[in-house]
Formats: sequence, C-alpha cells, structure tokens
Amino acid sequence: MAKMNLLQAINNALDLAMASNDKTVCFGEDVGVFGGVFRATSHLQEKYGRARCFNTPLVEQGIIGFANGLAAQGHVAVAEIQFADYIFPAFDQIVNESAKYRYRSGSLFDVGNLTIRTPYGGGIAGGLYHSQSPEAYFAHTPGLKIVVPRNPYEAKGLLLASIRDPNPVVFFEPKRLYRASVGDVPEEDYELPLGKASVLKEGTDITLLAWGAQMEPLEKAAEMAEKEGISCEIIDLRTIVPWDIETVTNSVLKTGRLVISHEAPLTGGFAGEIAATIQERCFLYLESPIARVTGLDTPFPLALEKEYVPDHLKIFEAIKHSIHF
Repeated sequence: MAKMNLLQAINNALDLAMASNDKTVCFGEDVGVFGGVFRATSHLQEKYGRARCFNTPLVEQGIIGFANGLAAQGHVAVAEIQFADYIFPAFDQIVNESAKYRYRSGSLFDVGNLTIRTPYGGGIAGGLYHSQSPEAYFAHTPGLKIVVPRNPYEAKGLLLASIRDPNPVVFFEPKRLYRASVGDVPEEDYELPLGKASVLKEGTDITLLAWGAQMEPLEKAAEMAEKEGISCEIIDLRTIVPWDIETVTNSVLKTGRLVISHEAPLTGGFAGEIAATIQERCFLYLESPIARVTGLDTPFPLALEKEYVPDHLKIFEAIKHSIHF
C-alpha cells in the first residue's frame, strides 16, 4: 500500500496502463511536460516519450476526433478534456461517433479502446464555466460507459478497468477531491468492476445513493441521521452507465426509502432515471416518495456556490422528511 491523493492515484493508473501496453497513449491540452492543469499526467512524457504522452491544440472536438481515429486503428487512447465544462464542443464526436462506431459497422470496427478523462463539479470557486456536472447528457447516449470515482483507491481501480474495457468510457474525476485527502492505494495493478455499485454501509431504515464527490456529504448526513436512531444504507453508484439496478433495488426493497443526491441540476439529472426505475420495481415497498437532493436549475454560481451545492444539511433534511413522511 501507498498513501496517495486522488490525483496521484490517477497518475499511477496511467503509468501502469502505459507500462503494460505500449499501444496506450495519453494526450490533451498541456498534458506533456506541464502535466495538465491539475498535474494528473506529470512525468509521463519524460518516462514514455513525446510519441505516447503529448499536447494537443486547444480544440476539444479535434482531441476526440483524433482519439476516435487512434482507437479505431488499434491504439489504446486516453484523451483528457481539461474541464468537463469544455467537453461540449466535442459532444458530436462523442455521441455521434465514439458511441455509434461499433453499431454502425455491424461490429466490423469500433473505438472501444477509448477513455475520455475529464474533471467535473464544483468546489474550486470555478464559477459557471469550470464547475458543471454533465454526466446526464452522456447517460442518454447508448454505446458509452460513464464512470465516477469517489476516492483514490476507487479512482485507480476504476480508471484501469475503464482503459481496458472494450467500450468507449467517459471518466469523470471529481476535481474538488483531487488533493483533498489521501488514502491507502495498492501500488500494484488492480481493477474494480464497471457497472457494479459499492455498498459502503448496510442499514435498515433508508437507502442513500450518490456518486463521486457527493459521497462525502452523503456519509456526513448519514452520521447525523444515525445519531437520531435512523439506520442508513449507503451506496456509491460508481458507474452511471451501466448502473447497478439490482443492488439499488435490493436495498430499497429492504429499507422502503431512497434519497439520491448529485451535484448536477435537478431537471434531467440522472437521479430522475434512477427514481423512475426504482419506483417501477419497488412501488409496493416504498414507505415514502423517492427524494432527490441536487444542484439548482440555474447556471453554477460563483458567489453563491455553497448555497447551490447539495450539502450534508440538505441531505439530512431529506432523510428526516422521508422517515417522517
């Protein structure tokens, strides 16, 4: 084991992926000598050379178009979009090319060896253009996998699994947690399963569900609830697409209640998809309406960031409302 923060775990995963397969290349804006704006790719260029870790022009649609070509021709492409907010110029390349490449060719060719890394979410006083959580946009697109880690251990294992998965993956990294804390991470190569949620704590009264950076306030709210005698089951979804319906369903069948939290706005957020699926499967077992604790239906504000973000207090209020419904 080694002590790593989330950034170091990402860097370590990239290092191992490049060491184990000489067709693995990583690229993006300033990822070479500079190591990217957050330094996630530090020292990879000096270790593997400019042909395998290199800068691209500041053109997101060009980065993903180039990544599609590399992946289609047998390389393992790991593309970095510097901020998730700037993934939108590449939206057409991702949803109309990356996601559909295998389907449109009848599986004759694909871009399955493509992973798109990008930091998402608030917490760094980035304002409306550096704080968004756009995972739901991509969840609507068949052909993509979407992964969001919550800590350094999860980040390394999920990133290695994403890079080696035979499907294009969008890997959202919670930038608020990049240097927030360190954790024990195995130095050796390991993978965590995509599409499988993680039950952090078992409980009997209510199920709490989130992913990425929202796991921290979720766990804090659960601690507050436990002090009032409320037994909380805590689940980290890990993978948005495909999401682990079975684990969440089994939990809600047991507890009868569900609170879902994400940082993205309420309308069209992925919590709505989860809520619709769970009510179909658990309707007669529900003791209260499924609750969503999310960001607001406004642009992400700078001065009012703390009011916008769904924190532990908002989640705790939702827990109490659900219990006492």
